[in-house]
Amino acid sequence: MQMKPSVVKGYVFALIATLAYSNVYLFSKAAMNEFPLAQFGTMWYTVVAISCFLFALFNKKLGHLAQLSGKQFRILVTLGLLELITTTLFFVSIHIIPDPSVTSFLGNMYPVMVMLGGIFILDERFGAIEIFGGFLALSGAFVISYSGGTTLETLFIKGTGIVFLNAIFATTATLIVKKFVREISPELLNLNRSVWLLVFSVIMFFVMGETPVSSAPALKNTIIGALLEFTAILTVYYSFQYIEASRSSIVQSLKGIFVLIGAWLFFHTLPAKHQLLGGMITVVGILIMALAQAGVFRNKKSN
Repeated sequence: MQMKPSVVKGYVFALIATLAYSNVYLFSKAAMNEFPLAQFGTMWYTVVAISCFLFALFNKKLGHLAQLSGKQFRILVTLGLLELITTTLFFVSIHIIPDPSVTSFLGNMYPVMVMLGGIFILDERFGAIEIFGGFLALSGAFVISYSGGTTLETLFIKGTGIVFLNAIFATTATLIVKKFVREISPELLNLNRSVWLLVFSVIMFFVMGETPVSSAPALKNTIIGALLEFTAILTVYYSFQYIEASRSSIVQSLKGIFVLIGAWLFFHTLPAKHQLLGGMITVVGILIMALAQAGVFRNKKSN
């Protein structure tokens, strides 16, 4: 069965988002290796916010701000607060976990949670094979995070809990965006997100009293990475207009492979063998979910 052009468009947007966000892991890691966290956030989201503003202006979406209803305004505030938590946890996890590919593979808990949210909140339908794929992805995440300890404190690698919390809040934000993306344009959703994060970063910069650091290479990495994040989030929102949130998140989960290659090329790091195995298990689980949704495992009925 041939996919509708609108569905194909949705998957293309999801793929662009995947490629862009894969590089966000790498460029943000490189920048945070030199910049203090709050300074990094301030510079990063200045670039993102300016990009979002100019793009919304170019697409003549800024005028929609004056037309927002009270309900839509409350949605933007809710999403802004969720993004503060989600994005902070995301960058803290990248900062804590040495290898960004490990962070990315652990992040595959997110599409599984989106799938569950799609079932219980958005009434999306999934079969036994999709659920099995989700279970496999979660099992892979457990393998990645296992540190060999015997107590709760030493069972998982440092940063695992942060990635798990990030997945929960990211899933919540995703489900809200998916539900209201036709009421509020992706341009305004992206602008709203960036402004909240910029204001928060500026406040944290002064609260933490960080001494500004100057570094031309880190500044370049910040600008490139921020432009990639602007592109990634915008195309994710666009994808939600054409396909289910769960299907978009499944495509995005493949970013672990791209981050793995990039981390090896730029940082000369590779996960431990069990982490690499776990990462591959998560990818296989996600692929099973994707293939099942595409109908590959359905029995053909005879005419």
